[in-house]
Amino acid sequence: MAVLNFPNPSRSYDTSRHCVCFWGYDNSREITFMVDDTLLRTLQPGLGTDERSVLGAFDEFREKVLQLANKQYVAGPQNRYSIS
Repeated sequence: MAVLNFPNPSRSYDTSRHCVCFWGYDNSREITFMVDDTLLRTLQPGLGTDERSVLGAFDEFREKVLQLANKQYVAGPQNRYSIS
């Protein structure tokens, strides 16, 4: 089983894709994750649609999202995952 690390707390909101992007690392390989804002709305009903609100929800539920990322990740050539 591959183990990801998330040493970088950086994240950004992609308004065109309606998702928060963040990065994990499998050794030195960077893996991009995109969590759909619909999932964040499930975790936080009434979530606003603005960038600040969505990033705040991501921060609040970061550990839960990282758990989902770890469950979805499979070591291999793929380096981009969408969590919805």
